This record gives sequence, C-alpha cells and structure tokens, in this order.
Amino acid sequence: MATPTLLKVSGLKVAYGGIQAVKGVDFEVHEGELVTLIGSNGAGKTTTMKAITGTQAIAGGDIEYLGKSVKGQGPWDLVKQGLAMVPEGRGVFARMTITENLQMGAYIRTDKAGIAQDVEKVFGIFPRLKERRDQLAGTMSGGEQQMLAMGRALMSRPKVLLLDEPSMGLSPIMVDKIFEVVRDVYAQGVTVLLVEQNASRALGIANRGYVMESGLISMTGDAKEMLKDPKVRAAYLGE
Repeated sequence: MATPTLLKVSGLKVAYGGIQAVKGVDFEVHEGELVTLIGSNGAGKTTTMKAITGTQAIAGGDIEYLGKSVKGQGPWDLVKQGLAMVPEGRGVFARMTITENLQMGAYIRTDKAGIAQDVEKVFGIFPRLKERRDQLAGTMSGGEQQMLAMGRALMSRPKVLLLDEPSMGLSPIMVDKIFEVVRDVYAQGVTVLLVEQNASRALGIANRGYVMESGLISMTGDAKEMLKDPKVRAAYLGE
C-alpha cells in the first residue's frame, strides 16, 4: 500500500518584483520520508520553503498539505496543522532564555504537563541546551542557536518538519551533531523536508532527493543513487 502524500507542491511560481525566482516547481513528500532539496546558492530553495510555510506570496501553482490546498495560509495556521519550519538564520528570540524559547515553540498547545515533558525531551536530544537552560538565546553560539531553533520547532509536535540550511555557517563538529539530530528526529517518526547546500551530507541521510537549479527542479531520484551520479558529483560534490 502506497504511503500518503503529506506535502505536494505543483507548478509553484514565486516572483520578486519582475524577477521570477521559482519558475514552476513540482515535488512531493510522502509520510515517513526524509526528502532533501539540494542546489547551489540562489537556486530558489529558501524561496520555495518560504512559499510553503506562508511567509512568501506565490505567483502561481499550488501547495497541498494533507490533501488540501494551504495556499495563502499563514505560518501559525500551518503549525496548528502540524507543519513546522526551522528557518535559515535560526530566528531565535534573543532576549528570552533557552527554556522560554522552547515554551514559545508550544504556543499552539495548552497541555502544560505535556509541554514540560517535551521541554525535557528536547533537553535529552540537546544536553548542551539543558546545561544553559536559563541563558539568553542571543548570547549562544551559532551551533547552539541552531539546536535551539530545531528544539523549538519540535515543541509543536510536527507531522512534517521543514529544515532550511541547518548546517550553514557551523563548524564541522556542529554540522555532524545537527545531521545526527535530523536522523534521530526522522527515526522518531517525523517526516522531514531538508533544504541543504551540503549535498553529500543531505543525500547521505535522505530517502529521496531533488536538485534545484535556477528556479526549476532539474533532477530527482533515490538519494543514494544520486550520490553516485556523475553529474551530481561534478556539480555539488566538487568531483
């Protein structure tokens, strides 16, 4: 039996002024998958993610989530329905503590005991956050802020987690940690859409991959097969 399609993007177009950044993109994410969207800087990956989550107006096409169009819905509506995003640049609340940031991630929930339980669960995934639970988020390193942004998104108990460039600007050790966590979150049953410039790492943990070039999808396939593809290796792995 085929697994349900949780997220379907059809003919998506996004324009900034007169410039078309996304030119008619189609892709889908099925339940229980870890799908990655790779491509060079400026390919339109982040714009696509913003369009999906309602933070960027779209010029054409449709976005379906759980079989229904969510075009034009705001991020808060989508979070309520189980679609959460960790944005590029993290976007933590700098003047709030780590614990307060995590609690903000659960703003759609009213189950205080469950929220407290999930804060501890996030601390289990990220022990470094637990050590600094009362520290202001703005005083943390980039890698720690990335952990916090991921933990905050998990507090809404998402069905689908969208990650936009989670490894950008991080040290190699922190990149290892972030990819380990993405794998763990996926193993716990969360469907993941991962946008990444680090193609080898992303394809290494994904089930399927899409390559985006100049606002279009140029290639798709099994992630492990794509890792072996000479075109992908030449364009994105420097070989």
